[in-house]
Order: sequence, then structure tokens, then C-alpha cells
Amino acid sequence: MSLQLADWVMVAAFFSVLLTIGLYSSLNAGKNTTNFFLSGRNMPWWLLGVSMVATTFSADTPNLVTDMVRTGGVAANWLWWAFLLTGMLTVFIYAKLWNRSRVMTDMEFYELRYSGKTAAFLRGFRAVYLGFFFNIMVIASVSLAFIKIAAVMLGLQPAPALILAAVVVVLYAGLGGLKSILWTDLFQFSFAMLGAVIAAVYVVGSPEVGGLTELLRHPEVSGKLRIIPPLSQPDIFLSIFLIPLAIQWWAAWYPGAEPGGGGYVAQRMLSARNEKHAIGATLLFNLFHYALRPWPWIVVGLGSLVVFPDIQSMIDAYPDVNTQYIRNDFAYPAMLKEFLPVGLLGLVVASLIAAYMSTVASQLNWGSSYLVNDFYGRFVNPSATEKQKVLFGRISTVALMFFSVLLALVLQNALQAFQYLLMIGAGTGLIYILRWFWWRVNAWSELAAMAAAGMFSLTFILVENFGITSLGEENIEVLGVRTTFTYWNIFKFTGIVFLTTLSWIIVTFITPPAEDETLRSFYRKIKPGGPGWKAVVKKAEADNVPLVKEKDLKWDVPTGLLCMTLGCIAIYSVLFSIGNFLYGNTWTGIIFGTVAVISGTAIFRLWEKLTSG
Repeated sequence: MSLQLADWVMVAAFFSVLLTIGLYSSLNAGKNTTNFFLSGRNMPWWLLGVSMVATTFSADTPNLVTDMVRTGGVAANWLWWAFLLTGMLTVFIYAKLWNRSRVMTDMEFYELRYSGKTAAFLRGFRAVYLGFFFNIMVIASVSLAFIKIAAVMLGLQPAPALILAAVVVVLYAGLGGLKSILWTDLFQFSFAMLGAVIAAVYVVGSPEVGGLTELLRHPEVSGKLRIIPPLSQPDIFLSIFLIPLAIQWWAAWYPGAEPGGGGYVAQRMLSARNEKHAIGATLLFNLFHYALRPWPWIVVGLGSLVVFPDIQSMIDAYPDVNTQYIRNDFAYPAMLKEFLPVGLLGLVVASLIAAYMSTVASQLNWGSSYLVNDFYGRFVNPSATEKQKVLFGRISTVALMFFSVLLALVLQNALQAFQYLLMIGAGTGLIYILRWFWWRVNAWSELAAMAAAGMFSLTFILVENFGITSLGEENIEVLGVRTTFTYWNIFKFTGIVFLTTLSWIIVTFITPPAEDETLRSFYRKIKPGGPGWKAVVKKAEADNVPLVKEKDLKWDVPTGLLCMTLGCIAIYSVLFSIGNFLYGNTWTGIIFGTVAVISGTAIFRLWEKLTSG
């Protein structure tokens, strides 16, 4: 089915409302960088939480989930579900710490926590690396999904489609800054979730699928329904369940799931009115992100196995689409095109465009904040006025979008980008967790972690490209050793994590710590407390330098870890409850729902204890 006049009216109406909201909320955004990048540090928790989840809900997210479901079943989603542990750690440990820091960006943290030229170099280098190069890769990966949506549903070629969307995004993101993005995110997320639910309902109700019961019984689907992979398949159990839960969540740095918080999540926490609003925002984000959003996409992914059992069937159905773009993640837009009626097809297309734009707008504003605050304003033109900084922010927004569009045209599928991003950040996560609570971590530690992760990732990629001989569909030979693709991937990820972690720990102990005054200033401002700072406290006492008195310092990390555990239980229980109700396991769904209510109640009883003082 092609888009009809009613569909195009729906898409046009969406763009009109989006631009109206964005431009209206942009008033006064260009006064200074605090307004442009942090919206005046006065945003409520509910708006920030929705903005976080809108940013992570991009056009590539349902494509990625569909890819996982088609290739590894429902259980393959543990590759990203495991990051809930990271999210809950941020909620109950790090959200209040970030809000206390009062920095403009998380890159500014480096010169708050570390000292000397090394700290300055680290701040500038990571600002350009993450704000420009890494950010372009992220935007390009979500733009790839937009290309596929445009090709299937709109009949547009990649370049014109991206240029049109880029102009709109740059317009409201460049003019209005974060405040404009926050309010448009609220509209876009509501629109995108409505579209995802409508899509799932129509796919399940289609004659080809035949209803939820028939879908679950279908031979192409029945073997992919497990939420937890079986122990009888140890390679699958290890790769998509045990390794993500045991190692990946703390060891890997991934946008939106940074250990200890970071990126646009830190930006939202820094924009909150106070510590309670920062905690509330991240808690709402994790509930929506991990518990409420996945199942509509999973249902469509399962339905696609009935209609398009393999990639060739999609190639046959869409002969006019470049085969470069037809991979398993192509199944999601293809299913929408097949089954949505006139009018609703336009609504869902607009919802996917909304998801794409919310992510890109946030990434542009976040990346631009690094380039302005941590590169241009810190090193290029330290005497720049606020107007000059805002102007540079708008110019960098345009540049980021331009290069992202170019890169998007050479990528192939969403899972490919996801896996590369995980590899690049493997082994660096632990340092972002410990640097708040262990005084000995220094700027050299972080530089070593970055260098080691890049070097070892490149090494493994080269081994893959030049050292692997395929022996079959599953078995391979790596430098003369026979194994499977799955076990190789496990060894590759854990190997990078181990070597990177070992490297930065060794560097930490052979390099000097940050200067005493920097450490003491950080301790006074952040009040981290705990055994990891005892050496700093004792030395300050010996020098008669006043710090935060221990009797006035409330070290609530144990309470935070308890809340983190309860939070994970609650949100996973909601996720499993919804899944079991869909599978027809009513009593199991009720049991998980009850566990979620009990865990959530316990969290809120501890809430005041955690947020007071």
C-alpha cells in the first residue's frame, strides 16, 4: 500500500505541530549557553524523564529490536535489557552527584575531578571525539533507519529524505536549544508510542498473522518466544544473557546507558531543578525505556517472521529498494507498509519520523554542547561572549548533521552499528563508576582506558577480517583454532574488557593522582563519602584543611544499592508481566505484577531516606 492523500495530510500536520512547538518554546533560548544547553537548570522531573526516553526511542530502535527477534528470538533483547542495571545505578547513586556538580557538560567534570594539563587535554580530546566523531556515528546509525522508512513507506531516495528531515531538525534544535527539544520530545514520544501500539495491533489482527494465538503457535515463531534462553544452549545463554548481565552492563560504554551516567542523560540531570528531580527523571526514563516500550516492537518482529521468513522474501517483495538496505531490521517498516490502512499508515509514519527527530535533535544539542563548552569556549576562544558561544553552537549543529547524513549513506543495518558501538566502549565502563568513589583514579587512567579500548577493538576487528576462515554457517576457524561465531564473539568482547580494564588499572597505580587541592575541592562539592576517599580525608585533617565533617556527611551508597536492586526487580517484573499476559500465561503475569508492586512500594519507602540530606 502506498501513502494516500490522508496519510500525507497526517505527516504534514505532524511537521506543522512539531515546528510550532519547537519555535514557540525556543523563545529566550539564545540568551546564554545555560539556557541553550541546560534550559536554565529549572526543568521538572517528568519532562526530563520523557525527554530521555524519547531520545533513546529513535527510528532505528524498533528496527534493532526486530533484527534481534528475527535472528535470536525475544531473549536476544537481553543485549540491551541488561543495561537496566546501569540505569538503576545512575538513578539511585549518580543522579544526585551529577546535579551537585553544577557543570555545564559531563566533559567539564574532568577538570573538576582531575588536575593539570592532562585533565585539560582529556576534556578537550573527549569533547571532540564524543561530540563530533562518535556523535556522528550515532546520528548516522539512526539516520540509516530513517532511510529504510523513507524508502519503504514514502518511496523517497535516501539523500532527499535525509536532507528534508535534517532541515527540520536543525531548524528547531539550532534555534531553540534544549528547551525546544524537551517540549518537542514530549509531543514526539507520545506520538511515537501511539504509533507503535497501533502498528502491533494491526499486524497481529491481519489475515496473514491471524491473531495473537495463531502468531504464537506459528512454527517460525514458537521457537523464538523464550524470554530467557535455555541452559541447554550454552553458547546462546552465555552470549545474549549471562555475559550482558554479568559484564556488559558495567564494562561497556553505550550512548544512553553510560555507567555512572553521561552524555544526554547527564545533560538532563544537570538541567533538573534539584537532586530529587534528577533522580525522579532517570527513574521514569528507565521504567518507560525497559518495561513499557519493548513489547509492541517485539510483537511486530515476531509477526514479520510469518510474513517474511527470510531476507530473500523481503528482497522479492521490494525489488525497487537497494539490497544494501534490506537486512533483518528492514522487516519492521516493511510490516507497517503491508498492513496499516490509509490514514493510520500516515500516523505511524509520522510517529517514526518523530522518533527519529527526537533522537537526532538531542544528539545534535548534546554534541554541540561539548564542542562549544569544552572545546571552543575552553581552548579556542576562552574570552568568547555568550552570544558567540550560542552562534558557534548553532554552526556546529549544522556541521554535525551534514557529516552524519554522509556517513548514513554507507551503513547497512542497525545491529551492525550497535555492535560496533559496544566494542569501542568495551572495558571503559568501570572507570566511570569508580572515579566518583575512589580518589586514586586520575586523568591518565581514563586516557589509558580510551586508548586500550580502541587498540584492542581494532586488533580483534583485524583478526576477524584477516584471520578467520569460515567452515560453515556457524563454525569458523580463527588463526587455526576451530570454534563457533558465538563463542568467538564472547571471547572477543570479554577479551577487550579484560585487557582494557587491566591496562587502565596498571596505569592508575604507576601515575600520580590528582593534586590535593583538586581532590579536596571535589570532595567538598560532591560529598561522595565512603572508604574510597579516606586517604584524602585523613591527609586533609593532618594538614588542618577543613572538608565535609564525617558527622555531617551522609554516605547513602548502601541504601542506593538496595534501591538499585529493588528497582531492577520491579522493572524486570513489569517487563515479564506484560510478556506473560501476551503469551496467555495469566497467573504468571499476575505473579510478576505483584512482585513489581511490592518492589516499587519498598523503593518509595526508602525514597525520603535517599533524597534527604
